[in-house]
Amino acid sequence: MASFAIFAMTCRAEIRNVSMDGYIGGRVHDCIRQRVMGQDVDELIEPFLKQDEVQNRWASEFWGKWVQGAMASYQYNHDPALYAKIKDSQEKMVAAQLPDGYIGDYDKEHQLAGWDVWGRKYTLLGLVKWYGLTGDKRVLRSACKLLDYTMSQIGEGKKHIYETGYYRGMPPCSILEPVMYMYRATKRAEYLDFAKYIVADGEKSHKLVEKCDVPVAQRFPLSQGHGWWSFENGQKAYEMMSCYVGMLELYKETGDQALLDAAVKAYGHIVDEEINICGSGAAMECWYGGRLKQHVPTIHTMETCVTFTWMQFCERLLELSHDSRYADQIERTMYNALMASMRDDASQIVKYTPLEGFRREGENQCDVRMNCCNANAPRAFAMIPRVMYRMSEGNVLDVNLYVPSKAEINVGKTPVRIEQVTDYPKTGTVTLSVNPAKSVHMTLNLRIPAWSKQATVEVNGQPVADVRPGTYCTIGRDWAQGDKVTLTLDMRTRMTRLDRMAAFERGPVVFARYSQFADGDVDECITVSPAEGGYVDAGLVDSPQGVWLTLGLPALRGGYAEGGVDDCQIRLCDFASAGSRWDERERYRVWLPMLYTPSQPDGGEIKGYW
Repeated sequence: MASFAIFAMTCRAEIRNVSMDGYIGGRVHDCIRQRVMGQDVDELIEPFLKQDEVQNRWASEFWGKWVQGAMASYQYNHDPALYAKIKDSQEKMVAAQLPDGYIGDYDKEHQLAGWDVWGRKYTLLGLVKWYGLTGDKRVLRSACKLLDYTMSQIGEGKKHIYETGYYRGMPPCSILEPVMYMYRATKRAEYLDFAKYIVADGEKSHKLVEKCDVPVAQRFPLSQGHGWWSFENGQKAYEMMSCYVGMLELYKETGDQALLDAAVKAYGHIVDEEINICGSGAAMECWYGGRLKQHVPTIHTMETCVTFTWMQFCERLLELSHDSRYADQIERTMYNALMASMRDDASQIVKYTPLEGFRREGENQCDVRMNCCNANAPRAFAMIPRVMYRMSEGNVLDVNLYVPSKAEINVGKTPVRIEQVTDYPKTGTVTLSVNPAKSVHMTLNLRIPAWSKQATVEVNGQPVADVRPGTYCTIGRDWAQGDKVTLTLDMRTRMTRLDRMAAFERGPVVFARYSQFADGDVDECITVSPAEGGYVDAGLVDSPQGVWLTLGLPALRGGYAEGGVDDCQIRLCDFASAGSRWDERERYRVWLPMLYTPSQPDGGEIKGYW
């Protein structure tokens, strides 16, 4: 089968045969087996055959989301059965196309209303990425007909694109991303012109470039009479980031610096004001200044579609910038918000993942046994192997994620086998073997997470200088068979305070108090005395069945606490394991209330926010 590298995000021919083991590898395999292979795809295609939508619903997004996750999963595991399942669905989607080019679920009278253009975006993504994977020109022709039909309805002298959807037009304007892929596939100038039109016309309403210096939750304050679920709400998190992803794709072609600058500034605001300790954010699907409110129980928080799109946004910025801070964000989200989104048996994906409470199945939507997050989440799981290793010009290999894994690359014409041996993040040691077929010069970049204040790197037992947190450790040398790189990261437990609440992290993992441990009420106050720098003398202990990592935390419990902090120990589990059985009788909490102690300065308060 041929591979056509139309766009870098799905076709990375330089890195081959990636395989993963350990906890992360197991969860990715579970997701593919249950959520991707287990999906009834005909049910997702049925709305395209009926074409009777009049209620402004979004069933037309489900197939495009599922098939992208399926294709990315196939690029990882090369399963012939998965390939056949995807191919069958592509043929059925092409067969559903009307003579005028429309593929969608809206009737003729209601086209361009509600979520119609948003759905076309996902259909285009599903079709053009299949062409990118296989070179199937019949599918590309179908995608062209759909895009041409859309352009006959939207544009100068026609309907404004921002008028064809909700939230100041951000959902329909996010069609920019597949329009750019279509331009790369065909080189048709009218597609590039349409992409530029989308940005210019959308800017009249959502102002994603003009307002990039404004916090994302404050760009369009809702006045009286304008409801949350209205056109005037410009805070919709998932759709906003989707638009920025499209702008970055346009920037790649045009070099328009304003687009890149706007995306980078928006990223900064999202990190500073929205993303919580578990690597996601938003409430009721919109930005709300949630970073400094994350310790307050919040309605409908951490939508899994937001979690995926945040990872996607960071991945695009990582590709363009070679800045490890974007990989840091992906790692945080991966280990916490993403892994927590999937039930322990991988049968379902949550719609929302609160930082306290319990988890449960989301609703079915649009008369389909599916919801937006179940459709989208496999794309995030399938993103992990392609983010882990990245090749760039000059024979440079970035190692962004530390997972027991193997991969093959080419340095010039020399094949090189890469292997990670590690039980990270149980421990902080990662051994990377580099095995070229013959001696070859290559630069290896190891990401040193910003949280790892102490880190060391050795090559064949010899220390490497200039290992700094928040950067890549760069090792350029002639590599030979059997060379080994050893990375040791700082696995001290970190305690963070926010308004008399405390949270605990070890490496990239956030921990939560969990009722299954039966060592006190998850809501009771505790007293913990951290050392300088906010570190806590806490380490991993044996885990019960169903829990991946368990942290033993020396702490005094309740308002009658007396004595030293070693008088009592509570257990915390990794956030992903907490409540993973979706049993509403089980409760967990990330932010733990701290006891006020008047004999201590400010009652024992530690200054500074997370």
